[in-house]
Amino acid sequence: MTRPIEFETQRLRLRQWLPKDREPFAALNVDPRVMAFFPTALDRTASDAMADRCHALINERGWGFWAAEIKETGQFIGFVGLHIPIAELPFSPCVEIGWRLAFQYWGMGLATEAAMAALSVGFEKLDLPEIISFTSVRNLRSRAVMQRLGMFETPETFEHPLVPVGNPLRPHYLYRLLREQWAARRVQLNHNINKTF
Repeated sequence: MTRPIEFETQRLRLRQWLPKDREPFAALNVDPRVMAFFPTALDRTASDAMADRCHALINERGWGFWAAEIKETGQFIGFVGLHIPIAELPFSPCVEIGWRLAFQYWGMGLATEAAMAALSVGFEKLDLPEIISFTSVRNLRSRAVMQRLGMFETPETFEHPLVPVGNPLRPHYLYRLLREQWAARRVQLNHNINKTF
């Protein structure tokens, strides 16, 4: 077991998962607004299994999709972090950055704030050469976050192999960010991370 990397931003704490996170995580995984760009919502069993996988991968590697909580209240709001996709994607192997927040925390800049900090961990502590992100072509909100992170959209879409053929969510955009691009643009990016990782 590796000691988990945990860190803070101005408003958030990114940490290892706890048993108390399961209930609010299950609630956001059945919210049709949160799951609008996924093929299906997750029932309680599937949601708990995902939380367990996130916990296990952080224990194994020290990093992953971290549980995100509001520092001031300790309220769990979802996850943000880094992950090696299970699916065999056209650009595998890779490390992606991703997020999933409860609807009531949308529109506050929290996904961008936490993701910026996760990029910092990925490039500056883990020394990753590149971090990617992808989402359905219809997911304008997530694409906007990727752009705010300074990621670059690739010119072609790809078909996500875990989304059924014919499903309108199958076409995805891919965004990339190289470590050198992060270093060059870092001072321009609006983020605030307390270096406690």
